[in-house]
Amino acid sequence: MSERQRTTVELLSARDPGWTEWADVIVVGSGIAGLTAALRLRDQVERVAVVTKDVLQAGSTQWAQGGIAAALGEGDTPEQHEVDTLVAGAGACDLEAVRVLVGEGAEAVRELIEWGADFDKDPDGNLSLTREGGHHRDRIAHADGDATGAEIQRALIEAVRRAPDAPAGEERSDASPIMVFEHAMVVDLLTADDGGVAGLTIHVMGEGDADGVGMVRTRAVVLASGGLGQVFSQTTNPAVATADGMAIALRAGATLRDLEFVQFHPTVMYLGEDSRGQQPLISEAVRGEGAFLVDWDGARLMEGVHEMRDLAPRDIVSKAIMKRMLETGHPNMWLDARHLGRAFWEKRFPNILASCKQHGVDPAVDLIPVAPACHYASGGVRTDLWGRSSVPGLYATGEVACSGVHGANRLASNSLLEGLVFSRRIAEVLPGELRQLEDPETDTTTHVDRVLVPGTALKQLQETMTTKVGVLRNATGVAEAVDELEKLGRTPATTIDPEAWEATNLLTVSLALARSALLREETRGSHWREDFGQRDDAGFAGHFDVRLLDGETIATFTPAPATDPSRAEPANRTTPSTPSTPAGA
Repeated sequence: MSERQRTTVELLSARDPGWTEWADVIVVGSGIAGLTAALRLRDQVERVAVVTKDVLQAGSTQWAQGGIAAALGEGDTPEQHEVDTLVAGAGACDLEAVRVLVGEGAEAVRELIEWGADFDKDPDGNLSLTREGGHHRDRIAHADGDATGAEIQRALIEAVRRAPDAPAGEERSDASPIMVFEHAMVVDLLTADDGGVAGLTIHVMGEGDADGVGMVRTRAVVLASGGLGQVFSQTTNPAVATADGMAIALRAGATLRDLEFVQFHPTVMYLGEDSRGQQPLISEAVRGEGAFLVDWDGARLMEGVHEMRDLAPRDIVSKAIMKRMLETGHPNMWLDARHLGRAFWEKRFPNILASCKQHGVDPAVDLIPVAPACHYASGGVRTDLWGRSSVPGLYATGEVACSGVHGANRLASNSLLEGLVFSRRIAEVLPGELRQLEDPETDTTTHVDRVLVPGTALKQLQETMTTKVGVLRNATGVAEAVDELEKLGRTPATTIDPEAWEATNLLTVSLALARSALLREETRGSHWREDFGQRDDAGFAGHFDVRLLDGETIATFTPAPATDPSRAEPANRTTPSTPSTPAGA
């Protein structure tokens, strides 16, 4: 063997792979970010594979109600979209990343339409654009009223199944060039002796030998696996959002950034204190159409709180709701949309209407009970402007990534746009950066098995995170959460199964999140510390980056100038011809 530095990588305990496949690029996740990347890459490399934990249409994109934001309307500009994004991000955005997002957003949405996405139009045939919280312009494109994500997902899946040159609506007659693994959970990234990507181990339920665990060798991995919603007891995220992508990237040596900035959506339907898991979302678009928040006495909640009132950025609305709940002792507040009328509800928000009625509420005549719940992770795998992580051959896009566009609080409807824009950028650079396909027999990487925690630990983990690292945080509660999570980590699982893998991933990311939240002694965006109630640019303008060191998550501070839209130089819309340095290099 030639002289090489041996790389040690921590992996989840799993059985040896019982089968092997290969692909030039593996995309993990099948939402807007993952399928956009796969569609853009399939003409540029020989073999693209998509791995998804459920079926192709499952995941967070499917549940997106409001829409996708871009400067598409008359009088709107990327510069205006930029300012709204920076304001919502509370001084923690990466300015260049925001300019990439808003500058390339309109073109990306138009490509999505070319792929077959059918957005709602006005009587003149133009896109019907609406407004959501934090936006000063009507720039939200939506589909079927409140089913934007489902329509985007449909269009992308149909595009995957078509021949690359087939028109919309025409399916290919032979097998798709994109290989799809459904009902497949990624267990870990496999790395080569240089620390770069060499493959994935995945568990396909009911497939292969050795309990369904197999290995896919690859030259590059694109993580598009979504967020960490199941860290908390109540969330708008689907059950598959168990932080797998963030955890496997961390174990492979990548850096996670801004994990403490978890957005809690202010208007999630309150189903009672014992309700757990995915909760019904009442889209911000309902407030965009004129609904407003009231307390138990019928008083307007957002009057005098913010100049945009009920359309203030989400962190401000969530805090206002929580403050009133704490002051009054009530478990929820109310959304009043009765004045919109039944006909409007049936046309504009048919799915939300059906969801409310399923839970015994008719929003045409009843107030809707609402309370904040976990909605979106602004942080994730740290990337550069081209989606590169600090691990060679590993890219990330969408909610699993921290591209820098969201800062401390994501602007409404920027999430779908981020996945679209940055997946396109990854496809620009990745084909020219493909690694050699590694021979497992020459791999000098040392793999150390990580002790699993049992799936039964999940309930306690979620309760700890919800009560002590939720919407309102303080030093005592977060420190107690860290201790309780560490104790959970010392309870080993007795069986190796997907439930244990998921619980271990959630524990890994929960500890990283809690440690970052404990160190950020200020209130900024979606991170609300009652013991440090003000934003502190002098002490905390920058990011907490998390790495895994000897099995322990370590958070360190990286200073950066606070992003102030009033001081930002005019945007330069020129896309750089030479990719930037990989994140963390």
